[in-house]
Amino acid sequence: MNLLWLLLGLFLSAAVAALGYWRRALSRSGVAGAILVGTLIFGFGGWEWGLLLIAFFVSSSWLSHYRKADKVLVAEKFSKGMRRDVGQTLANGGLGAILAVVYARYPEPLLFAAFVGVMATVNADTWATELGILSRVPPRLITSGDVVPPGTSGGVSTLGTWSSVAGALLIGTVATALVQVGSLLGGNSWSLRATSYTLLAVVGGLVGSLFDSLLGATVQGIYYCAQCAKETESPVHHCGTPAQPLRGWTWLNNDLVNFLASVVGGLAAASLALILWR
Repeated sequence: MNLLWLLLGLFLSAAVAALGYWRRALSRSGVAGAILVGTLIFGFGGWEWGLLLIAFFVSSSWLSHYRKADKVLVAEKFSKGMRRDVGQTLANGGLGAILAVVYARYPEPLLFAAFVGVMATVNADTWATELGILSRVPPRLITSGDVVPPGTSGGVSTLGTWSSVAGALLIGTVATALVQVGSLLGGNSWSLRATSYTLLAVVGGLVGSLFDSLLGATVQGIYYCAQCAKETESPVHHCGTPAQPLRGWTWLNNDLVNFLASVVGGLAAASLALILWR
């Protein structure tokens, strides 16, 4: 049965990854990362885990292409383009895959609560970025409140914050629906615990995404392109010019920031679940 689930996970993740590559949401290395993450999450976690991952991927990929032309000038600050590579897929889904593997050996409900928090965080962060940069009101640095240009690491706006809440809420709603369906299909009655996943996702997602912004404003490696006179998250700017370190730790790139934020979001959701359930 474990082998069957792994093979099914491999098939489904490969199909989704192929669609993502065709829609230019994934690079070639991103396809490999998506297949690995998807196979582990679906194969070891089960269909609830796998469908929650798909909900994140579909919604975030669609938003990456939403009003694409309006994001071009701001997007050049980011370390990578709209096509996720293997680093991004592992940063967004790597912790979820680890939790799924552990869950297969120790089916503790708190692990799924942590997974919901992880997916809520990466979805909230993606929604905040993709919609927040469209805000007509300039963002403010989360640490000082100073007005900063759109796309600045650590900058937050009202639109971006509410977008992160919406992204986390989507994950929570899907998780609640999946758990309720699983409970009913298993011959059980309506699950009261399932309704708490919406709250776990919103809290975990918001805490994780704000922690992401905090790291971006303080210790994430940020560079400066003298040729274009612009800040960037990449050591090589989109123009091809090597950028000079400006602030933060050069080893702490955006992928690692996203991973650490997912850890915090997962811990926040699991901690709240521990309080609510026990």
